Amino acid sequence: MKTYKEFKITTTPFEIDTVSGVLWQLDIEGINEFDNYLTVFVNEKKLVTKEDIQKILNSIVNQRLIESFSIEEETIEDKNWNEEYEKNVPVVEVTDRIVIKPSFKDYNSKPGQIIITIDPKMSFGTGGHATTKLVIQLIEKHVKGGETVLDVGSGTGVLAISTILLGAQKAIGIDNDEWCLLNGNENVKANNLEDKVEIRLTELKDIPENNFDLIVANINKHILIDIASELSSKIKETGTLILSGLLNIDEEDIVKIYSSLNLKLSEKTAMDEWIALVFEKIN
Repeated sequence: MKTYKEFKITTTPFEIDTVSGVLWQLDIEGINEFDNYLTVFVNEKKLVTKEDIQKILNSIVNQRLIESFSIEEETIEDKNWNEEYEKNVPVVEVTDRIVIKPSFKDYNSKPGQIIITIDPKMSFGTGGHATTKLVIQLIEKHVKGGETVLDVGSGTGVLAISTILLGAQKAIGIDNDEWCLLNGNENVKANNLEDKVEIRLTELKDIPENNFDLIVANINKHILIDIASELSSKIKETGTLILSGLLNIDEEDIVKIYSSLNLKLSEKTAMDEWIALVFEKIN
């Protein structure tokens, strides 16, 4: 029987978005969120340990985002993790206009609302995280119609899908995880957008297209730093770049690097400890 390690994590205060956001940096199978704690699941074959989780959480203690934490470890037998996860998947009203919902939950939509259907695998988000909300809110603001879009680190495909439903012409979502390819394509099909959204299993450096009107990247700070020059090279001269997956303390480093690449910071939004940054390409 296959087994998993389950880590039950409590923090003071319980900053659920902050804690879950940083834990996704590890090679984990999924996170279940509850009112005052969360659980992290790790495949028996993965090398993630309790010490790795402690290191991550100590980093946000040092940043004064939480005061303390505790971790309980248990080995459990395999079960239907997607079924367990689906019990906690919410319907998310990102804005008055945009709603993200799984296909297995009902929602009474209001006139003019855009409903995005996202059925996540356990490894990927549902739209409830602050960074996803921030990026979609900015997409709603900056998509005027007819744009070509690149979504880097596409996961469920929710950002690429949202750009099309808001009026963009064509979107490409890229990720280096095979589950993202599978799940992204499932969600593209669920929204009947196979002719406008393409999900690829690839790295940014390997895509031939450039001159995108809009690029979105909701991924970790260290990756955004590593791919900064590649992102800049893919944006057309009048294009826009939206970055998130960032904490408030990350802003200075990101702005410094991207400003050196002919990109000007034009907007910043924030939710809890998370931020999203908008850059415009300058000549």
